[in-house]
Amino acid sequence: MSLQETTLQPTMIAAGEAEAGGVLAIDLVAIAANWKRLYGMTVPVECAAVVKADAYGCGIERVVPALRKVGARTFFVADIPEGRRVRALAPEAVIYVLNGLMPGTAAAFADANLRPVINSTTELAEWDTFVASNNWRGGAALHIDTGMNRLGLTPEEAVAIAPRVQAEGHGFKLLMSHFACAETLDHPMNDRQIRLFREIRILFRGVPSSLANSAGIFLGGTAHCDLVRPGIALFGGNPISGQKNAMRPVVELKGRITQVRQIKKGDTVGYGASWTAARPTRLAIVAIGYGDGYFRAAAATKVKPPANVIIAGKHCPLIGRISMDLLAVDVTDLPNGVARRGEFATLIGGDIGVDELGTACGTISYEILTSLGKRYHRNYRD
Repeated sequence: MSLQETTLQPTMIAAGEAEAGGVLAIDLVAIAANWKRLYGMTVPVECAAVVKADAYGCGIERVVPALRKVGARTFFVADIPEGRRVRALAPEAVIYVLNGLMPGTAAAFADANLRPVINSTTELAEWDTFVASNNWRGGAALHIDTGMNRLGLTPEEAVAIAPRVQAEGHGFKLLMSHFACAETLDHPMNDRQIRLFREIRILFRGVPSSLANSAGIFLGGTAHCDLVRPGIALFGGNPISGQKNAMRPVVELKGRITQVRQIKKGDTVGYGASWTAARPTRLAIVAIGYGDGYFRAAAATKVKPPANVIIAGKHCPLIGRISMDLLAVDVTDLPNGVARRGEFATLIGGDIGVDELGTACGTISYEILTSLGKRYHRNYRD
């Protein structure tokens, strides 16, 4: 079923939902509202949108048009295939490829009108050769490592390259770096990176610059430069550790109850018999598992409690190990008949956001979102 069919044929939506073990609702209006909020915090600085990893699991083909509609004109992706998908949806957009120039791929950037983020002097040399031999003027970004120690030229390499900006047609459309600790607002690394990037920016006068990711936006104007690059915040993740989430939630995940059963005290549940009933227990079996991207780590261990789901407005704990396609929930404390075959349990939604589920699984909202499974029936709210 195509996205258009999903939008335009309600009877087919109902059939798809009935056949699916899980239903994933993605709120495009909330994504647009989150972008507008961040843009309002940074205006007149340009606000781009990071849509790598299939728009953080939410679907490039639906997210990019929603962001274009509210004013996003620059997009960041991880690789060339993602860039091509965005280009098909946004012919006029500026699209940067964060993972840079893989060997022998320069022509592909030109073919799709994408801009590589140059992450090393080796990449720069290969890009220069391609540009000179093909008279390509599409431009590129230059990534300077100011402390992440992941990708990017060293500050010393940046200083050596800087005189190039005096030449006409140098090809640098953006100078960028990336925060390592911006989600912790008072981390001393933030100030060190801001000061170092400011010193490098002076050497590249006239080239637009970008430092702030989602969390970096909340560091204030000294981090905003000429362009900000929100990612996780667009999709409802909390960009700032330890603070109330300022972003609107975007995803809601529900799993269908396939069976409700009673077990005796002393019975075990799931693989490895890792959970034993301390009382007569009523179980709801839900048709979602780690094969759908719901983490096996959501189950209880000796050092942490299990994640919860919501059934009939009440929190109910997971019990036993998460299987590939199924999970078990303790619904003993719910009134009889409330948890029924065919009804839904909410795994993400209400007060269980992507950050809360990430914490329960020992991970982060980024991993929760980008693991959203392909078997879910997806409903887009636009």
